[in-house]
Amino acid sequence: MADISANFLGISSPNPFWLASAPPTDKKINVLRAFEAGWGGAVWKTLGSQVKNVSSRYSSVDYQGSRMMGFNNIELISDRPLDLNLREIRECIQLFPDRAMIVSLMADNDRQSWHDLIAQVEDTGAHGIELNFGCPHGMNERGMGSAVGQDPDIARMVVEWVMEKASIPVITKLTPNVHSVVPTGKAVVEAGSDALSLINTIQSVTGIDLDTLVPNPNVAGHSAFGGYCGPAVKPIALKMLTTISQDPVTSRVPVSGIGGISTWKDAAEFMLLGATTVQVCTAVMKHGFRIIEDLCEGLSNWMDEKGFATIYDFIGKSVSTITKWEELDINYHIIANIHQDKCIHCGLCYIACEDASHQSIRLDYGKPYNTYTVKADECVGCNLCKLVCPVEDCITMDEHRKGAEYLNWQLYQQKGLPLNDH
Repeated sequence: MADISANFLGISSPNPFWLASAPPTDKKINVLRAFEAGWGGAVWKTLGSQVKNVSSRYSSVDYQGSRMMGFNNIELISDRPLDLNLREIRECIQLFPDRAMIVSLMADNDRQSWHDLIAQVEDTGAHGIELNFGCPHGMNERGMGSAVGQDPDIARMVVEWVMEKASIPVITKLTPNVHSVVPTGKAVVEAGSDALSLINTIQSVTGIDLDTLVPNPNVAGHSAFGGYCGPAVKPIALKMLTTISQDPVTSRVPVSGIGGISTWKDAAEFMLLGATTVQVCTAVMKHGFRIIEDLCEGLSNWMDEKGFATIYDFIGKSVSTITKWEELDINYHIIANIHQDKCIHCGLCYIACEDASHQSIRLDYGKPYNTYTVKADECVGCNLCKLVCPVEDCITMDEHRKGAEYLNWQLYQQKGLPLNDH
């Protein structure tokens, strides 16, 4: 059975799944329930100058009946007293010493405030600290959050302050509200940050209530830009993670991946692109702490199938496969293959190809149903038909071969046979 334990900067956890700094890590009762369920670690909700949060504070984007495809919040850092948070952190560590306990911090924009806060957190026995350089709302106006993360020089300065005092590992959390995360990532690594985490939430407006005409969430008739997360941001997070993994400077330190991780497959993808641990928030807010069971079991089973003994056997394996467009093989060609034995004759592939692609699918009217075959000489291998097809593996993209197989393509199509059978 695969070993899914993780070691991040010497911080051990029984699995790579950590709770991200967010509402689920705001209280002792939450974190203890998470650890009891099996989570490998937690990043405690950001501590700093006490704030007052608004009501309401959450909104979401639903898609085709699926709730919370994207999740938005305008909640600030912890609004609970600092001494209460520190006491509860210490108690959680005492009860679960084998779990990673990272504390997210956002101090005032001066050296002494950071030094004081770090000293208080280290006294709890915390295993590491995460610098919140990404909060996209509220704290920004105070010269904190993304106001720091968006400026490499300021980020470098703050990390230098932190490294003067910190005796436990320091993780810097990067904001995605920039053209590229690499400049700030390089600056904080050069300043001494032991690791990086990304991405934080993306500034957003999730929608407007068409009755009140006020964007969500509604706070007494007004709203504000919020932090967008959830499954919708995963592709953006993976892109930004890849740029960090490919840069010579930022790739020197480990990364904790964040952004839309809901399943073990999502986690595996983040790890293949360089993350050592992954942090989860929205999925827990939707489904609860027990999803950790599926996350661990799914990852372990996949590792067994692939022959990976530990997570370090596959971390970063996909980084080198992402290259510049101009370096792609222009002579590589694939062609769609519609497997007739799986086709349900819905016509979605034909409509998509006819109206939005290259008119490469032939429609033959018939009874009891119409049939669809690919015009091999016109197919450019764009993948659109496969993407819209509702039946798994009904359409495959097969590498193009010349000769007799190419000439007999239509025959193979009609029989529903893949090219590699010939």
